[in-house]
Amino acid sequence: MTTVTATALGTAPAVTAEDGRPRRRRRRGLAPGRRLPAARLAGPLLLIVLWAAASAAGQLDTGAIPAPRTVLETGVRLWTDGTLTTDILTSLERAGYGFAIGLTAGVTLALASGLSRTGEALIDGTVQLNRAIPTLGLIPLFILWLGIGETFKIAIIAIVVYIPIYLNTHAALSGIDHRFVELAEVQGLSKVQFIRQIVIPGALPGFFVGLRLGVTGSWLGLVVLEQINATSGLGYLMFQAQNYGRSDVILVGLLIYGVFGLISDSAVRIVERRVLSWRRTLSN
Repeated sequence: MTTVTATALGTAPAVTAEDGRPRRRRRRGLAPGRRLPAARLAGPLLLIVLWAAASAAGQLDTGAIPAPRTVLETGVRLWTDGTLTTDILTSLERAGYGFAIGLTAGVTLALASGLSRTGEALIDGTVQLNRAIPTLGLIPLFILWLGIGETFKIAIIAIVVYIPIYLNTHAALSGIDHRFVELAEVQGLSKVQFIRQIVIPGALPGFFVGLRLGVTGSWLGLVVLEQINATSGLGYLMFQAQNYGRSDVILVGLLIYGVFGLISDSAVRIVERRVLSWRRTLSN
């Protein structure tokens, strides 16, 4: 039989087993727990359910916010007649070019600034100044420089992408423990070996944070840029729908932007978990 005894000082009673040894209390887990499958879809699906329920109950103005079924039917119609396909491919091409340029520039500048005091003196202040200037506010100036065509759109997207990638990668480089640098010097590592074995693993966590922000930023910039002298793209489709009061078409474009953003962010997360599988964090 289990017995309960109190200490002489009046502290909380200790539970003992039949053999007299104290029974170990089960420790409460503090970690978030196991990752739920497709957990990130729960929130968006809940919003869609609430949207559909509010529409069915007549709580929403169908002229301003059509029901999900109406938006879905509009999307299917636009896809069937080929309009949506062309606009999606155009938007993906613009976002892809801008993202590739911004990614290359962000990583290159971060390495040059993070690994050299001279590079930091020449680069970091300029990037911080660029960061303080609203990127979309550069649109009129870039139109004067690059014209009204595709070039200025890609350039603006590249700027939107490279800033978060640079900032987070540079911060990760600056945060590498100096003891690892001293260890590399003692081991006689070359510059290339030092970058491969110390710098890259230390900078990857910050790089992936910046990459996720850059991917999202490319879509955010695209929404605005495709409404400026564009003849195709999701932003152009939404701008034309605004002129004709087609809120269902606008919602189709917004949902596609959201889906693309969610898919691209999830892809980066998957790559991050595989590349950084050696880390033990709350997320894994």
